Amino acid sequence: MPTPIQVELPAALRLHAGIAGHNPIAVSVEPPATLASVIAALESAHPALRNTLRDPATGKRRALVRFFACGTDISHQPLDSALPEAITQGREPLLILGAIAGG
Repeated sequence: MPTPIQVELPAALRLHAGIAGHNPIAVSVEPPATLASVIAALESAHPALRNTLRDPATGKRRALVRFFACGTDISHQPLDSALPEAITQGREPLLILGAIAGG
């Protein structure tokens, strides 16, 4: 049975994908829910997001994109790692943020 995952996206990605409002976006993934499966579901539901979260050549996370689960930065974990239970049970959203760079 698919697992519903709540995802919070930054305003720039919401605008790029044509997603209105500020509420989390719900995507469904087959268990076990992983970051890779959530990204694939987001890209499928919102094709404008393709290649914005992952590099198309390597499939790896883009350098200035960060993923947070339950207050923890999981950006450097393998994309096929299982998401925490609080995310898969809908108690917490998966946060996707753009890192701030500058100098």
